[in-house]
Amino acid sequence: MPILNAIAHRIQKDGDAQAKLVPAQAPIPQTDTLDALLEGLNKAYHGKSKAWGHFHDVERADEGSDPASPLPWELTDYLAEGRNFTALTRGIAERLTALLDAHLSVSGDLIVLETRFGDGHFLTLALLHHREGFAVDERLAVVPARQLNLAQMSLAARIDLTQWRAGDSRQYLSWTKDRGGKALAEGFAALLGAVEGVDATGETHTLLRAFSDYVEREDLPEEASREKTDALIDYASDQASRGEPITLEELSEVLDEQQPRAFYEHIRNADYGLSPEIPPDRKTLSQFRRFAGRSGGVSISFDSHLLGSSIEYDEEADRLIIKQVPKQLKEQLRRKT
Repeated sequence: MPILNAIAHRIQKDGDAQAKLVPAQAPIPQTDTLDALLEGLNKAYHGKSKAWGHFHDVERADEGSDPASPLPWELTDYLAEGRNFTALTRGIAERLTALLDAHLSVSGDLIVLETRFGDGHFLTLALLHHREGFAVDERLAVVPARQLNLAQMSLAARIDLTQWRAGDSRQYLSWTKDRGGKALAEGFAALLGAVEGVDATGETHTLLRAFSDYVEREDLPEEASREKTDALIDYASDQASRGEPITLEELSEVLDEQQPRAFYEHIRNADYGLSPEIPPDRKTLSQFRRFAGRSGGVSISFDSHLLGSSIEYDEEADRLIIKQVPKQLKEQLRRKT
């Protein structure tokens, strides 16, 4: 069982009334139901739009050095067995209650899970709201049932404690980016002491540009180009569904088993400035496909997202209009003319 500790603190908020914390007195006993909740929570979290980064740089300082964000110090104290899990999570719940009091008018349960998957050690927290439903009881009567709404996860975060303690990563912390309220999202990031260190959308765009350059440099046949594109999208999408980053060396192996470091060396030699691990952006990945074709000595391939911007297709005249001619091709044409 991957769950080491689990707890739920209730935050009650009715309309304009002041939010009230109902703290748990002890962790939740481990059951099959709790395991099922972890699976559902992970799936919901992986599907959310997230920011990636790290704690503020004072994270290793003494208690009280960053009064706006005591979480890093509290975690350090907890891992050194200076406080128990209930005390750790209650401090988080108290600060979250104050945040909700200022920005939300609904109640919710703060679920905090400490888990271990393989060599990874994680702390996941999520504020889950409730929804009213129905159930059939032991007497076969229909009764009202209150459920945790996993889909309505406005505030959630995950800390890779292993990476944080190792000190060799700047993207061990991820948290949801609430689209409904900027002030709430900024307040949540401040509560965590989080600093956004990786632009998932920008990094994914750069990775796809590096891949396009690689395909063009290798002058791959249309079928091979499409196969590598599919391999990249499948691998990246699978990582996104599991909440894992894209690892450049691993991706390079996926793209070419015969030359497993070819794509990795291409990225390093061209100096795209990519991190060794990239948090995948689902929206960017879903929009990426390559159009390619050969005929009569003409070979054309380009990323699908360029269609309609730098490349236009005139169906009636059966022609492509390229607005931004690649620099290398432009130089060849100039020399020829």
